Amino acid sequence: MKVVLLASRPAPGAGPDDLDTLAQAAALTQALAELGHETARADFSLDLPSTAQGLAAAAPGAVVNLVESVDGNARLIHLAPALLEDLGLAFTGSDQAAVLLSNHKILGKRLLAPHGIPTPAWTDRAALLRGAPLPGGPLIVKSVTEHASTGLDDASVLTPGDPAELLAALDRAAARHGGEWFAEGYVPGREFNVALLHSPDGPQVLPIAEMHFTNFAPDRPRIVGYDAKWDEASEDYAGTVRSFEFPAADEGLLDSLAHLARRTWSAFGLSGYARVDFRVDEHGRPLVIDVNANPCLSPDAGFAAALRQADIPYPAAVARILDAALSRRA
Repeated sequence: MKVVLLASRPAPGAGPDDLDTLAQAAALTQALAELGHETARADFSLDLPSTAQGLAAAAPGAVVNLVESVDGNARLIHLAPALLEDLGLAFTGSDQAAVLLSNHKILGKRLLAPHGIPTPAWTDRAALLRGAPLPGGPLIVKSVTEHASTGLDDASVLTPGDPAELLAALDRAAARHGGEWFAEGYVPGREFNVALLHSPDGPQVLPIAEMHFTNFAPDRPRIVGYDAKWDEASEDYAGTVRSFEFPAADEGLLDSLAHLARRTWSAFGLSGYARVDFRVDEHGRPLVIDVNANPCLSPDAGFAAALRQADIPYPAAVARILDAALSRRA
C-alpha cells in the first residue's frame, strides 16, 4: 500500500520542536518500508486546495498525519484532519473533532469536567476581565494551543497577588510567544505520562512513565520546561529523567492513572495512539494536565520509550496505528 506522510514544512530558523517532525518522518518511513509499504511525503499548508491536489496526485491508501503546526502555529492543526476527512482519505491519529478539543486546552478542560475526570482549576483572560476570582495557590501560565512545552520555564509558575498581576503575566507571555495564554493551578506533586495504543479490544495502556527532576534546587518548580524537553546541552535536559520503575506501593496509583487515561481516550474520541499527562497532588489524586491526540513518534521520545518498555517493536506499533486509520474509514 502507498502511505503518504503529511507534515508542515519547517520554516527557516525553526526550533527543535518543529524540526522534530523530520525525525518522526524518517523513523516512520523506515518502519513503513519494513512493513512492506511504499511511502511518499506531502506538505501541508494553509493553501488547502494545493494541499488537496498534492494528496490526490499521490493517490495514497492511507496518510500519516504529522501536522503539529501550520505556519508555526499549532492553533490550526485541526485543519489537517478536517481536510483529510473531506477528501475521504484514511489517516492516522484522531479525527478533526478530537484534535481540536485536545489541542485547545481550555476546550479540553471543559470536556473533562462533565466526564468526572479531574483537572487543575484554571482561569483565562476573559474570566479575569469579568471579575472571576483567582484559583487558589500557585499557578502555571501556559499556552492555550501550543504544546511541546512552548514558553514554559521557571517564571511560568507564580503566585499572583491579584487578578491584575496575573493579567499582566498572561499578556507578557502572549507578547513574547504569540497566541492565547491561560493559567491553571500548579500541582507541585509527581508527574506521569500515560501512552495509549490502538488494539482490537480498545486502547492499550503502555507502561506508565514518571518524570524525575534529579538536579533541581528545592525551591525550583518541578516542570518539564522547554529547555528540559529540547535543549540537550542544558542541565534541565540532563536532570529531567523518565522512569518506568515503581515500588509496589504505587500499584493503586498506577491503576488509577490507567483508568483515567482510558476514560480520557473515550471522552475525547481519540484514535490510533495518544498520550495523557498527569500531576498527582498531595492527597494522591491524579489530575489531567494535558491530552495529546498525536504525540511525538520520534525514536527518542516518550511514546517510543513506552513501546520499548512494553516490548512492542516500533514497526508493529506503526502497523497498529495504521490499522486504526483503515478501520475507522471502513
